Amino acid sequence: MKRLVLFFMASVLWSSCSIEEQPTSFVNSDNYYQTEAQCISGLNSTYIPLRSIYSYTYLMATEGVSDLMYIASGTLDAQLDISPAQPRFGQTMWTQGYRGVMYCNSIIEGIKRSPLSEETKNRLLAEGMIMRAYYYWFLTSTFGDVPFYTEDVANAQVLDKISKMGRMPAVDTRNYLIQELLTYVPYLAQVRTNDTPGNRSGAAMGWMLIGKLAQWNKKWDVAKEAMDQLVGIYGDFGQYPLSDIALKNKNILESIFEIQFTYSETGLQVTTNAAAICMPTRSTGAIYDGVEIPELGANSTTWSPLRPNNYYFQTVMRRATPDKRLEMNMLWAYKGVNFKSTATRPWLGTKFWSYNMYNVADGNNQRVFRYADALLMQAENFMELRDQASSVRYLNIVRQRAGLADYVFKNWDLLREEIQKERGRELLGEYQRKYDLVRWGNWYQMTYDFTDYASLKNNMLPCHEYYPIPDVEVVKSGYSLDNKAYEYYGKG
Repeated sequence: MKRLVLFFMASVLWSSCSIEEQPTSFVNSDNYYQTEAQCISGLNSTYIPLRSIYSYTYLMATEGVSDLMYIASGTLDAQLDISPAQPRFGQTMWTQGYRGVMYCNSIIEGIKRSPLSEETKNRLLAEGMIMRAYYYWFLTSTFGDVPFYTEDVANAQVLDKISKMGRMPAVDTRNYLIQELLTYVPYLAQVRTNDTPGNRSGAAMGWMLIGKLAQWNKKWDVAKEAMDQLVGIYGDFGQYPLSDIALKNKNILESIFEIQFTYSETGLQVTTNAAAICMPTRSTGAIYDGVEIPELGANSTTWSPLRPNNYYFQTVMRRATPDKRLEMNMLWAYKGVNFKSTATRPWLGTKFWSYNMYNVADGNNQRVFRYADALLMQAENFMELRDQASSVRYLNIVRQRAGLADYVFKNWDLLREEIQKERGRELLGEYQRKYDLVRWGNWYQMTYDFTDYASLKNNMLPCHEYYPIPDVEVVKSGYSLDNKAYEYYGKG
């Protein structure tokens, strides 16, 4: 971690109010945060690490290594060929996660020192604290117990302290963040993210994170109250068209948080490469697995594909379903023409495609949270609180938009199973599935039972529910950090 902290102390911040612009140099932070514009400029830096996280490998790590999809890829994260010595994408996730934390800590302390009014400070602090909570949600969901700190690394003494921190129980980290967010989120305008200038992280993101953190800690009443706030902000689900959820549609009304990417053949390019594993294989020109798809263009590069597995299309979302999401999630044919290689399994559907992609430059935004997720979280909250009618009502709100018949309660176990399956239908490919399975306590069994990828099945162990902390970080900590779960399975 010492290397990361030193990088941060030498790094640069953003100079304007746009979270899409590149960072430029800045003056001494002790004297810099004097105006609201300067504080917003600093807050912009907290979004920078997200673009390095939301890539095709992160999509593999959260969706491909699950019970619903697989990817027969040479990228070893897809095979769970990972260990503390070879953490693979785990090193990027650790580095960028803590880079985000350090940016947030520094900006928060700078805002606290600023001469702004308390009202303005609290509003700006809320955004910084929401972003800090996001990074810790990401880190605890990925690594489990991780070091937790909120200090600004302003001198060698703090640096030395931080670099030697061990794992803090994730439950305690989440409890701290929940309380902090409950204090500061009310200072923000209680509006949808789409109504927040620049689609910045606002109140909607804050309530969503409270709900996510609370569900991990099984604080169902806290999660329910947070989702109540989101329902108050977003209102009737019927006003959000299902067609909007395709990733080509940026910053949709239903969105709670999206990673902002931009693409132009001649202008600024800030892109991900996630779509390169989500489209049918291109052979030549605009021919994709034997089907001409002009809208996808003739210049894309496609890699080993992420595809729904047998369990998904035979049990969770069957080919004959009346579900309106079917062709958005998976396709055997396009506009009446069969693909060549879908005799045994489909491609991912139009929800995931990047149109006119050049090489692997996917200009779609990557969607992190949206309102349908919150409604399904509320269904789960009420189920855990044993409010049958309310749980089924929220579940059916999402099902109705998809054209499915209302679910009828039979027993609690079947309701739980249906909520979990509905999350798989609605949120497929949205960086959620592995985290959900780990939180539910069934990641290993469900993935082992249903994966179609032999290399994954042969490699996976219960310790793989979390990524290992990279060995290099363990050494830097003076062995305050550890990987006991991996050591137990002979992977230390």
